[in-house]
Amino acid sequence: MNDGGTPNTQHTADMPDWEKRFRAPRVSLPDWAEDAPDHSLFVSNATGTYELYAWDRATGEQRQATDRPNGTTDGVLSPDGAWIWWFDDKDGDEFGIWRRQPFTGGPDEPAVPGLDPSYPAGLALSRDGRTAVVGRSTDEEGTTIHLARAGADPVEIYRHRESAGVGDLSHDGSLIAVEHTEHGDAMHAALRVLRPDGTTVAELDDTKGGTEELGLEVLGFAPVDGDTRLLIGHQRRGRWEPLVWDVATGEETDLALDLPGDVSAEWYPDGSALLIVHGFEARSELFRYDVAARELTRIPTPPGTVSGATARPDGSVEYLWSSAAEPPAVRSTAGGVVLDPPGMACPASVPVEDVWVEGPGGRIHALVQKPAGATGPLPTVFDLHGGPTWHDSDSFAAGPAAWVDHGYAVVRINYRGSTGYGRAWTDALKHRVGLIELEDVAAVRDWAVSSGLADPARLVLTGASWGGYLTLLGVGTQPEAWALGIAVVPVADYVTAYHDEMESLKAMDRTLLGGTPEEVPERFEASSPLTYVDQVKAPVYISAGVNDPRCPIRQIDNYVKRLETRGAVHEVYRYDAGHGSLVVDERIKQVRLELQFAARHLPA
Repeated sequence: MNDGGTPNTQHTADMPDWEKRFRAPRVSLPDWAEDAPDHSLFVSNATGTYELYAWDRATGEQRQATDRPNGTTDGVLSPDGAWIWWFDDKDGDEFGIWRRQPFTGGPDEPAVPGLDPSYPAGLALSRDGRTAVVGRSTDEEGTTIHLARAGADPVEIYRHRESAGVGDLSHDGSLIAVEHTEHGDAMHAALRVLRPDGTTVAELDDTKGGTEELGLEVLGFAPVDGDTRLLIGHQRRGRWEPLVWDVATGEETDLALDLPGDVSAEWYPDGSALLIVHGFEARSELFRYDVAARELTRIPTPPGTVSGATARPDGSVEYLWSSAAEPPAVRSTAGGVVLDPPGMACPASVPVEDVWVEGPGGRIHALVQKPAGATGPLPTVFDLHGGPTWHDSDSFAAGPAAWVDHGYAVVRINYRGSTGYGRAWTDALKHRVGLIELEDVAAVRDWAVSSGLADPARLVLTGASWGGYLTLLGVGTQPEAWALGIAVVPVADYVTAYHDEMESLKAMDRTLLGGTPEEVPERFEASSPLTYVDQVKAPVYISAGVNDPRCPIRQIDNYVKRLETRGAVHEVYRYDAGHGSLVVDERIKQVRLELQFAARHLPA
């Protein structure tokens, strides 16, 4: 096992730009308390590890709230602003309990005594801070949802073998929205609204009564006492769009916004309007929708990607924005940068170019970056995103920028399975999992070579999570196409991965492949990198977290043993974390190892 040496400690002046991008202070979009809007919570890497920070906007004071060796990112503020809730797992294994601490500081305590450790499945807190709705998932129980009131034992109000999660709690605490997949389709949820005693108020299920598989999602109850309107997302016109569902009367108000891409929304604090986030072809924009007037007004933002946005009580909107060339910043429509952490500035990168390639399932959108002024053919990295229901966008990413700094072109592909191009594109990968996506990757690879961008002898296939899975599957099923494979936290042996992974991912795999490994063994075999390991010709690098519940380590070890048996060229790096690391030094170490592996094994 390669230990990669010690973390880089050189002075900032001597530090390369690619490393500065990882070390530069970053902050997330601040969450704020509904009834105490000066109390905010955000995530930052200021100490070298991503942790939660409390921010009192009235005084300007910022306080680090969590401090754990492997970092902390899952946290919420209670609506009254009195408490910080954060999820406490062990070394990134995602299995643990909710803890809380006073916003002003103090000892941590179990937030819901009486609930055993589990995987989280949603959380909603009441305005008075005395009630919590806690979603839990375990391999033994499936999903359970508990109502926890101060001074009383938690009470189970929902249980099902299939995956589910807490969506939201109404403003007055009388209604609980739940997303569930009791019908067995983990890609398309149905909705149920419960009373605190667990009885059902209303249900909405778009998976029934038609030939199409349609999903629903909870976006939030109206922020007004006694208001029974629930903002939800639907797919009835082939993409994600919002509508308002009155759960008391059953009335549905379809907004029918004339926007071509996926649309999400949240309420303005007074309930009079919606903040609309529209994503289309790898970029996003903001709008304000007046509910009474049914008017849509664009909120100016620069070209690029809005990774999160929230409307403040004064009507201003704060949003986290970046582009491929420009580092992220939390901005406000009131003007200026909301949070500007001290420390070194993050170096810019190069802009992204859009490419559309005809593929076997339709036009494929690819995003290309290359060193300024460089002409091909170049060594080229095909960096595949995870998910698979995710997409690459015109947003800042330190990993691709590091490859560009070292003279590589980088191609990112929104293959079938990606979001942002319509429901049919996202759902297309079912049953022929992995193979569908790689057909699109092959089409873009052919374009990159024929266009003169990419040197066919120096093509690197890489990615993390699902992208790591596609990397190992790609070097096995397309052995002549790739000079190198670099797989980060991948699925390597699909059958073993299924048996070892967290329950919610088992449900997703059953949906994607049409059953369990015992029910559809031929599909698991066809989609497993282990099936093709003996065909791999390219040197392979794998990095994996030993506590990963999503792509567990045993199935990776099975794949590596097969490489070892063949004497195939490979390196493996195992680290003490889960599905990726929240420690900056560790992230830099991993990228350095990947760059060094490529430098050793690619033709000069």
